[in-house]
Amino acid sequence: MLALPICLSAQPAATATPQSVQTPKQFQFTKTLKAEVNYLLFLPKGYEAKGEKRWPLMLFLHGAGERGTNLWKVATHGPPKNVATQPDFPFVLVSPQCPERQIWSRDALLGLLDDIIANYAVDTNRVYLTGLSMGGYGAWDLGMTHPDRFAAIVPICGGGELITVMMSSRDKRQALMSLGVWAFHGGKDPVVPLAESQRMVDVAKKLGMQDVKLTVIPEASHDSWTEAYKTPELYDWLLKHERGK
Repeated sequence: MLALPICLSAQPAATATPQSVQTPKQFQFTKTLKAEVNYLLFLPKGYEAKGEKRWPLMLFLHGAGERGTNLWKVATHGPPKNVATQPDFPFVLVSPQCPERQIWSRDALLGLLDDIIANYAVDTNRVYLTGLSMGGYGAWDLGMTHPDRFAAIVPICGGGELITVMMSSRDKRQALMSLGVWAFHGGKDPVVPLAESQRMVDVAKKLGMQDVKLTVIPEASHDSWTEAYKTPELYDWLLKHERGK
């Protein structure tokens, strides 16, 4: 009996592709935000709710130490402290308080801003944002993600995520390019390194933002805000900036 050899040729295995091993799916949901924001409100001398004049607005974000439920802690530093001795402060000043163990929420702050603009005589082309320490981070974050809402921002001893600026430069480039930025930082800050402000300013300039500067207070430690908010030119600089110009 003659045995014939049988040759079996191996069939090439199918090449796996992303489409062959995964199934497209979609998940949808609706989220409702309920937020309660406590804040201090200062109205400038001569303010009239039903008057024709529209006033510049400053939104101030405090640091981590002022979080909680004691609203008057918000007036420990910065503009809400200074207005006690500066009755001619020419801004509607809104100083919210961040809840304990939380950081600044973009949605809550924008909701508060919308409410203030709807109920007070505010010039929507002259809305300014500033903050110190944790509030400096908040000012960088909110200002760079929503540059269309502010004419200028003043972050003090803060920092931020570079990706925030990069993404905003794609989605809101025109508004970002016209946003004024004046950052302050202590040269001897042991809490938030000076490099945090420097890298945010550097990337803003690299992207082409026109009016961006950093003032380093050489001998200041973390408290660079006292000197920053004493700078007379700061307020003149702010008022020169108008959204849409």
